[in-house]
Amino acid sequence: MKTIPSTSSNNPDSNNIAADLIRQKLNQVYEEEPNAKKEIVESNTSGHHSKHQQFMLQLSQSGLSLAEIQTAWHNYYLALPDDEKHQVWQEFYRDHNKQTVHNKHPSSNQSIQQVPTKSNKSITSHTRTVTDIKKHILSQVRNKSSNNKSSHLKSILFGLASGLVVILILLFGFFNERFLAPFVTPSKSISSTPIIIDPNSGSVGPDSKIIIPKINVEIPVVYDQASIAEKDVQSGLERGVLHYSTTSNPGELGNGAIFGHSSNNILNKGEYKFAFVLLNRMEAGDTFMIQKDSKRYVYRVFNKQIVDPDKVSVLTDTYGKPATFSLITCDPPGTSLRRLIVTGEQITPDPNVNIASSAKTDLVPATLPSNSPTLWSRFTSWLTN
Repeated sequence: MKTIPSTSSNNPDSNNIAADLIRQKLNQVYEEEPNAKKEIVESNTSGHHSKHQQFMLQLSQSGLSLAEIQTAWHNYYLALPDDEKHQVWQEFYRDHNKQTVHNKHPSSNQSIQQVPTKSNKSITSHTRTVTDIKKHILSQVRNKSSNNKSSHLKSILFGLASGLVVILILLFGFFNERFLAPFVTPSKSISSTPIIIDPNSGSVGPDSKIIIPKINVEIPVVYDQASIAEKDVQSGLERGVLHYSTTSNPGELGNGAIFGHSSNNILNKGEYKFAFVLLNRMEAGDTFMIQKDSKRYVYRVFNKQIVDPDKVSVLTDTYGKPATFSLITCDPPGTSLRRLIVTGEQITPDPNVNIASSAKTDLVPATLPSNSPTLWSRFTSWLTN
């Protein structure tokens, strides 16, 4: 191990020894020239060339191989005096630092990436300009805008479809009595097989009902609703068809009347909303039967007409016959515009044995009963009130 003499400031000789030692170290450092490849890069990228850089630039353009360039540069460097060797290193460090800073902080207008060529003769650069960046951003914006338009179109179509479904549901809720009327059987308890009953049969049950074989109707008749107020009539119609209290009962002289729905909103109460939906098929000569108090009364149709709701005279008109019955419903089905009246005369038992009418003749309605209010009519009534 070498011993380094003391460098105390009080000893002039020791100061000279320290200076000589530093010079020796520096000389050892500068004995080796800068790397030839890096020197080529700096010679190609430097704006102003020193004579050393000019020499290296000529070498790089001479067509020599890298090994030959390295040898020529080595011989050139060794021949330089110490001060010029120091100059070469200073230039090398200065240009190297500039290149490092440039790579860390590229210009705002471009991004540079240096790529050496295979021949190592020169350095090329790939530049992405601000224009390219703008084009790229605009392309992305257009693509996103196109995707947004497609997404918006899908959203609009979905909204329209959903709105249409809601509208259809509302329309069905408001007007289903019109939509369903043509497809509903007269009664849930009736099959598609026509009803066949012997009018002369003596076997009659205790239940009050009306039977219309031609249109497959067999429905209870409600007799216990004395009020003729519209809301009370509608309440009675929830249990079947309704005998109107101002008209005669079966087995009495005069005209009796039974009301039934031709169609009604499915959201309303009751099981007989479509009881008389097929009543318009009845023609002269057809028969219907009314059973009450374990007796059966048979009627043959002789008159059929459509009247306005205020023609209440149909409730008492017998057309000169001793005992008749009128079946009444709204027409067209699902509306309350007019009334269909089908009237039959009693043929069994003999009407001449009937008793006097017990009808409440002191009550005279203003109009004939109608279908119950639709959801639409209730809605419009709510708006007007």
